[in-house]
Amino acid sequence: MAATVVLLHGLGRTRHSLRRLKRRLESEGWDTWSTTYSSRKQSITDSAEEVARLIELELPDRELLVVTHSMGGIVVRQLADRFQWTGCVMVAPPNQGSRAARWARKVPGLQILFGPALTELAFPEKWPDPPQPSHIISGTRGVTWSSPPSWVLSCAGIFADGCVHDGTLLLDETGHESVHDHISIAAGHSTIMSNSAIIEQVVDRLNRYR
Repeated sequence: MAATVVLLHGLGRTRHSLRRLKRRLESEGWDTWSTTYSSRKQSITDSAEEVARLIELELPDRELLVVTHSMGGIVVRQLADRFQWTGCVMVAPPNQGSRAARWARKVPGLQILFGPALTELAFPEKWPDPPQPSHIISGTRGVTWSSPPSWVLSCAGIFADGCVHDGTLLLDETGHESVHDHISIAAGHSTIMSNSAIIEQVVDRLNRYR
């Protein structure tokens, strides 16, 4: 039986945010699985447990690959040893925490809107290492008209002059010392999972595990 590609969305998103990637993978012959987990209502650990229970129920004894967007990469890090992942592709993961989250949690209402996961991303504890092998694909587009959050964060002074970022995360915040395949593409954080060049890179890496 062919491997199933698990798709994990980021904070405040739903499984539908990955629909363009899902369609592309299915056109390549991949079986995909996705769910909307309660990212704004619970801790990252609890989100991981929610996802894990569903995988165990719906994908028993399946070979698993995983593609994540943003905080979904931290969720799968909690599950690195729970499942035997064949491969992992993390798109714009806040592997080192997020300066933007540290700012956002001080803004009235945002802590309530995004829940406990926002504080965890602002002040990360020692998260488990990513599944191995893993690949990281990061964005470098910076502030763009198509991403209003990037303007807000820029005006808040999140991004120092000359730093490389995707409008939400600094490039340095996405890396991890155990992951050596780390590439960057001119894409913005909010729409990176639907960017054609990013999707092609995801497909390329998954095809290595056929």
